[in-house]
Amino acid sequence: MSAPRRALVTGAAGFVGRHLTAALLADGWTVTGTALAPVPDADPALHWVLGDLRDETHVAEAVAQGRPDLVVHLAAISHLPTAASNPALAWETNVTATVRLLHALGQAHTAGVLAPRVLIIGSAEQYGRQPVGTDAIAETAPLLPRTVYAATKTAQEVAGLQAWRATGLPVIAVRPFNHSGAGQDARFLLPALTARALALRAAPAGTPLVLGNTTPVRDFLHVEDVVAAYIALGHHGTPGDAYNVASGEGRSVRAVAERILSRLGISTTLHEDPALVRPVDVPTLVGDPARLHAATGWRPRRSFDDLLDDLLDAATL
Repeated sequence: MSAPRRALVTGAAGFVGRHLTAALLADGWTVTGTALAPVPDADPALHWVLGDLRDETHVAEAVAQGRPDLVVHLAAISHLPTAASNPALAWETNVTATVRLLHALGQAHTAGVLAPRVLIIGSAEQYGRQPVGTDAIAETAPLLPRTVYAATKTAQEVAGLQAWRATGLPVIAVRPFNHSGAGQDARFLLPALTARALALRAAPAGTPLVLGNTTPVRDFLHVEDVVAAYIALGHHGTPGDAYNVASGEGRSVRAVAERILSRLGISTTLHEDPALVRPVDVPTLVGDPARLHAATGWRPRRSFDDLLDDLLDAATL
């Protein structure tokens, strides 16, 4: 890929989008972001195209204004329960909008107007429940989605790789495992646990920490490491390939909760609330990052304790 020039980031107003656009700007890129509504506190160097990616007119405008050398497609309904509560909307947002974007980029590529590298950001949830005894999951593992969200992300990737085969549009599939950091919505696991743990400071002694499933094992990364991996793949990823973005290390929800309590100096018990238990949970999702390492040289720079401390600091501001 030539020297960094122009990037188009869909869903730029979201949690990961904000971190990614900041990293791209710091790295010298000219960045265009898409969002549904104005973002008042955004970096003034970021150019916005406002609208809904389900609207082909908006998609065409974003591509025309961004004139991207790199596209990072983040826009999606990413909260699993939200996707499950309205599957039709999840499919329209996560899949139909992606197909519109790929079509517009493919037309520009075929016409010789643009030749952007396109990162389709999927999810580790695509792997679903792997056979018992599976260690870190490699990209060659079967995709066995168990949720609406995971199914839409799998379909999104299929559409992206089909566009690559049909038109030569250089599409790279990315499967990030769990990631968090300051600014993530409190509906997600780590911010939710952090908020509940902090609330115990004002609670009577012995009040338990309430949480859902304690046994699932997940692979956690700091969002800053994840966006660094995306930028590295923008430079060095191979079109047509899929890449895990993962640490290769698993932690149970129980271990995570206990670590948060330890960071806060709180000694208490854990209470599993059936109302918070997901019915279609996958026991273990730990990724093998070897392909990403080989392609880009990327390694995580932020520790798990860094991640927890950033969440705790943000929650107490």
